Amino acid sequence: MTTVRAAGAGSIRTRLLALTLVPLLGVLPLLGLILLLWGNQAIDLLLSGRVRADLAVAQGYFDRVQAEVGSGTQAVASSHQLVRTLALAPPAERETALAALLAREQVRHRLDFLRMLPPQAPEAVAGAVSGAAAAEAVVAVMEAAQLEALAPGLAERAHIALVDSDGAVPSDRVTESRGLVLIAQARIENAAGATIGWLQGGVLLNRNLGVIDHINRIVYPDGALAFGSQGTATLFLDDVRISTNVRLFGDPQAERAVGTRVSAAVREAVLGRGETWLGRAFVVKDWYVSGYLPLADASGRRVGMLYVGFLERPFVVVKYAVLAGIGLLFFVVMLLAAWWSLRSAARIFRPLERMTETMQRVESGQAARVGPLQADGEIDRLGATLDHLLDTVDDKTRALQRWGEELDAKVAERTAALQAAQQQLVRSERLATIGQLAASIAHEINNPIAVIQGNLDLLQMTLGEAAAPARDEIRLIDGQVERMRLIVAQLLQQARPNEYAGYAEALDPAEVLQASLVLVRHLLERAQVRLVLRASPGATPPVMINRQELQQVLINLIVNATQAMQEQGETGPARELDIAVRHEAGRVLLEVSDSGPGLSEAVRATLFQPFFTTRRDGNGLGLWISRGLLERYGGELCAANRPEGQDAARGAVFTIDLPAAEV
Repeated sequence: MTTVRAAGAGSIRTRLLALTLVPLLGVLPLLGLILLLWGNQAIDLLLSGRVRADLAVAQGYFDRVQAEVGSGTQAVASSHQLVRTLALAPPAERETALAALLAREQVRHRLDFLRMLPPQAPEAVAGAVSGAAAAEAVVAVMEAAQLEALAPGLAERAHIALVDSDGAVPSDRVTESRGLVLIAQARIENAAGATIGWLQGGVLLNRNLGVIDHINRIVYPDGALAFGSQGTATLFLDDVRISTNVRLFGDPQAERAVGTRVSAAVREAVLGRGETWLGRAFVVKDWYVSGYLPLADASGRRVGMLYVGFLERPFVVVKYAVLAGIGLLFFVVMLLAAWWSLRSAARIFRPLERMTETMQRVESGQAARVGPLQADGEIDRLGATLDHLLDTVDDKTRALQRWGEELDAKVAERTAALQAAQQQLVRSERLATIGQLAASIAHEINNPIAVIQGNLDLLQMTLGEAAAPARDEIRLIDGQVERMRLIVAQLLQQARPNEYAGYAEALDPAEVLQASLVLVRHLLERAQVRLVLRASPGATPPVMINRQELQQVLINLIVNATQAMQEQGETGPARELDIAVRHEAGRVLLEVSDSGPGLSEAVRATLFQPFFTTRRDGNGLGLWISRGLLERYGGELCAANRPEGQDAARGAVFTIDLPAAEV
């Protein structure tokens, strides 16, 4: 017994320690890890969102430069001074005056070249020609010969020596002689609107430090980046940096990284697939939070990239410092919470061990109780509750023994009653079988009775006054035939109780109609049927009929009308259900009109026969039963088509005709 108690006590201690420490040593570190991962991802998303916004600003400025090149070229082409020089300057002085004018305008509009082409000159760049309105310049890639033709010195300025770059696509090229140009062409027109030439202007982006530095100042002004990070901007021709403020060795005074190439991953994403790159990228010698945007020429071919980004290292240091602080805080909190939990759990061990020992003694059949505990209030109350529970269990055990004996007696009594009920059920089934047999016999007898009655009537008509001697015998036969008919009718009523008239009461037909509409409202809404109701409570006399049976007839007619309109499909006429209640010559009429296909003559002839239906899923009993229900109360159910004179010359009309009740 001592071994059992010790094992039980150890089990309680182990479980209590597990319940105390598992949430602290398991859940809390897991939450800390989740927070660290989420924080790391959140910071990365913030940095990615920042570079997205920076790239949008850089793109906006680049678009503005394009617009300025185009508008400047257009402004010179449409200027009065240029047209006047071409039209009025003497031929000997025209070329000199034109060159001086273009040189002034080139400096004024900060263009790298501005030249005039003859009217018949072909377009130098597809998409760079505008009409009279200002046009935006397009991006174009030009070979060295084309650059030299644009302006002297452009080819030399565009020439760039390539620098080996880590992660770039392998290439045998050692120089880049092409140039990335923003170029615009504008039409020059005389006073009569005729084309007298073309003006071509633009800016070379190779080594254009003014443009790239201005982009960098706009995107990353002083103080825009925290923690000592540096912002950079770059223009690429293909994957080569042709204008950048990124330094080769990270030193602000070092040579710019012109001629270095972008990594293969970025090149494939931006130039290969036309995507915008947002995220970490290795730039020259360090990792940057970068954004790359593809640049396309006038034909849509991707020829370069626009880049902005900032040094990642300062943000990484701060990020890991913050995450380390969060992790350390979680670790300290976890240690303090574990120490406090172990100390608190120690005050619970002894009372629980005593309770466990008591329960083991009770299980072995001994009369044991916990007794008073020197512990916290809750545990002390738990011990008292356990003692009370053990006392209650003893009382309930004795009570259950008594109830068990009583239950055995009641089970025997209920078993006898169940056997009696089963015997009664067998008798009822036999009576039901006899009722069906009686109905079948009554139905078969009914036909000979009708023949006898018909022939008896024919016999009286044929004999006339000659039948006077046998009048008493004929009257006796007629009475017995009537008696046989009543017996057959009673047999049929016993076999078909649904043909009995239910409890009849004076009912307002409009009120019963409104109550019936509540039951089918969902069907009308689902079928998109428009309801026209012309019935007001109290507008007609009441009728004597059973409420449920009248509702049964109304609901059957409404459902039939809705289904008839649905069978016409969505392209049929608008679905409308018109229900009216009116009083006419001591009769109350309820008319249900639909906008369906109506009733053919063949259908009307057999409409109220049992098992006749026009629907594949119908049973053909609804109208037959409805008519039988109404006839038991002196009513009638009629069917017709809507008159041609009405607005909607289609559909069927079913009329419930009931006698008005005497008030």
